[in-house]
Amino acid sequence: MHPHQDTSRANSRKHALTIMISALVAGVLFGFGLALSTMVRPEAIKQFLLLHNLGLLLVLGGASLTTMLCYQVLPRLARRPLFAQGWAKRPAYLNRRTLVGAALFGVGWGLSGVCPGPALAGLGVGNWPLLLSVLGLLLGAWIEGRYFQRR
Repeated sequence: MHPHQDTSRANSRKHALTIMISALVAGVLFGFGLALSTMVRPEAIKQFLLLHNLGLLLVLGGASLTTMLCYQVLPRLARRPLFAQGWAKRPAYLNRRTLVGAALFGVGWGLSGVCPGPALAGLGVGNWPLLLSVLGLLLGAWIEGRYFQRR
């Protein structure tokens, strides 16, 4: 084996480890933010949806601002992302499948009081009844992948 191949493999492993560590740090920060904002408590979400507690509007505003910066501003300022060769195009389609999926997501969110991120973060803070919501999310994802991605 050529010494250059060993160096290339070592660099590849180091790059993969760096990506995994950064994903872990981002996930911990995200989960901490969800816990701090009380989004891991379905009761808080239901109070927000019933317009009894609008404090989560600040969370929504912060998330919207972060998304706008990451998708609109950052690609104009940086030549490439930290861990990729270039910026990917993510086309968005507004069609029947998107609308039905959004409606199902909204109904599930309203009934359970959680969406995927807060459900997983809720498990991290010991809110074990959310395990049913996570199982429902996994089942829905499996059904969608198994039966609807073929079309």
